[in-house]
Amino acid sequence: MSRYVKTFHAVEIADGGDGRWAGHAGPTPVSARDWLTEEGRTDRGAARARDLFETHMPELVPALDRLAGQLAFPRAGTLLTLAAVRPFFSGCTQIGRGGALLRNYDFAPEHCAGTIVSSRFLRPVIGVQEAWWGLLDGMNDAGLAVSLTFGGRFVQGPGFAVPIVLRYLLETCRTVDEAVDRLRTVPVAIPQNVTLVDPHRTVTVHVGPDIPLIEAPDSCAANHQHLPVPDEQERSTRTQARLAAVREAGVDVAAMLRPPLYQGAYDQWLGTVYTAHYRPAEGRVTYHWPGEAWEHPVVGLVPGSRTVALGLPDGTDER
Repeated sequence: MSRYVKTFHAVEIADGGDGRWAGHAGPTPVSARDWLTEEGRTDRGAARARDLFETHMPELVPALDRLAGQLAFPRAGTLLTLAAVRPFFSGCTQIGRGGALLRNYDFAPEHCAGTIVSSRFLRPVIGVQEAWWGLLDGMNDAGLAVSLTFGGRFVQGPGFAVPIVLRYLLETCRTVDEAVDRLRTVPVAIPQNVTLVDPHRTVTVHVGPDIPLIEAPDSCAANHQHLPVPDEQERSTRTQARLAAVREAGVDVAAMLRPPLYQGAYDQWLGTVYTAHYRPAEGRVTYHWPGEAWEHPVVGLVPGSRTVALGLPDGTDER
């Protein structure tokens, strides 16, 4: 198993208006343009993305405009809608049970921002930032926690990259039931699994451009949905094996930090970058790595940095 060293940052950005967000927003103008679809680089595509955002996430329009005004390159506002960006795919395993949300985020370490953000756009939210102001996972002050995994099917349609959808759910919803109802109406561009937890309910749902929202049999998810997984895909991702393992383990941080749930295929973009353990009733989250842990409250984050080793020691059986 390859080992990497990565630095994670915890930052407080408030409503994004004082410049702190812009310092951690992500890519340069050149790479930002690379994120946009061909249509998104046109006036028509930009207008369509804006209309989609205003239709489905009207509460966040002031925040979008406030943030876009801090990015000095063309199409910044279009980019931040996340309704005209190229798809990206990750691994991940997650479980909601007993009022807690536990997940492994699997990706290429050098392409993960590694920024834990505490914000107050519409309400206090903490989570791991991705795609400028979207979230890979997070929690709000009402006690709702959410997390995503790629759904494993390579189809695409009109809609949003799911990190902005998670941001929207946490900004506007207090409970799992509210969030699921809202998620039914928001178009998502590629298949995704979303696990939602509050102190009283947990659920995983499958969403995508070609299916209605489907509730999974339980509140666990890896990288497939309701359809059979081809043998080749299982060999490369072990998605069914990981799902079976997390179901058996339950909410167990130690199990997440060892194979098969902890993955080491970093060169294939399938290595575990962090483990997140959200406890909505406590209003706290702990991020874990082998031998390291970093806890934060949903309100009152203390900014800082933590450099950690990714991967397991040589000789560890990845299976």
